[in-house]
Amino acid sequence: MNAALELGLLYGIMALGVYLTFRVLNFPDLTVDGSFTTGAAVAASLIVQGVPAPVATLAGAASGAVAGIVTGVLYTKGRIDGLLAGILTMIALWSINLRIMGKSNLPLLREDTVMTPLRDNGLLGGPWSILIFAIFALVLKFAIDWFLSTDLGLSIQATGNNEQMIRSFGVNTHFTTILTLAISNALVALCGALVAQYQGFADVSMGIGLILVGLASVIIGQAIIAGRSVWVATFAVLVGAIIYRLVIFFALAAGLNPNDMKLISAVLVVAALLLPRWGFLKRVPSFRQLNRRAVRA
Repeated sequence: MNAALELGLLYGIMALGVYLTFRVLNFPDLTVDGSFTTGAAVAASLIVQGVPAPVATLAGAASGAVAGIVTGVLYTKGRIDGLLAGILTMIALWSINLRIMGKSNLPLLREDTVMTPLRDNGLLGGPWSILIFAIFALVLKFAIDWFLSTDLGLSIQATGNNEQMIRSFGVNTHFTTILTLAISNALVALCGALVAQYQGFADVSMGIGLILVGLASVIIGQAIIAGRSVWVATFAVLVGAIIYRLVIFFALAAGLNPNDMKLISAVLVVAALLLPRWGFLKRVPSFRQLNRRAVRA
């Protein structure tokens, strides 16, 4: 259970990145499957070479930002369809990640990582590590909330809502699109770097199907916690990531085949999309509706 909560908080960082592209920018970015592994590959390779783990982790996040910039340039300057641009970058990153690691799997069990102090002190897998991961995830959440409230952040939101209108006000939508994709994939790569150090290895296939995990976190969280404000939406995304990992944990505990986890993820996304539209669930009050009733009372 504790491991599921830890992973949920770590993957919540990735879900925040997916939220920026799919919800804020309204851009179907599939670069995520590749940039997640890129972050893990860069961080793991640098750690093996003796680079301090915090520096290697930041370098992994920076590599994800570069991947996002490539997708953004293909979309804005190359005028390639956004979905196809993400797929092209994702495919290219597969070979790049292999080049970075030098092999398909890079172990980190004997290396000093950002998780080493927690593991050596017996904190990993306990309430203190969950608290530390939660604080880190919340710091990133509040940073995103603040950024989206700035003039540049509002321009990014406007780009996602109505690109033609905001362009008529003189906003460079190419810049806002590329910047958002860079930030989004930097968060995804940061998550990849942290997950690789948490599990003790980086693998070239660790990012396959990750976009489904991100979408499941975003959709499940916002289906449970309704709200239009950014700070509520980002909090819902973190909650969704935790719920997703808990569902996977209980599914495995129930004896389901680990090979079926991608199928379970797909079913979760479909359920989160369809169930709120069913008549009997429309009558179930959301958290926000319950709060309004409590205030009125």
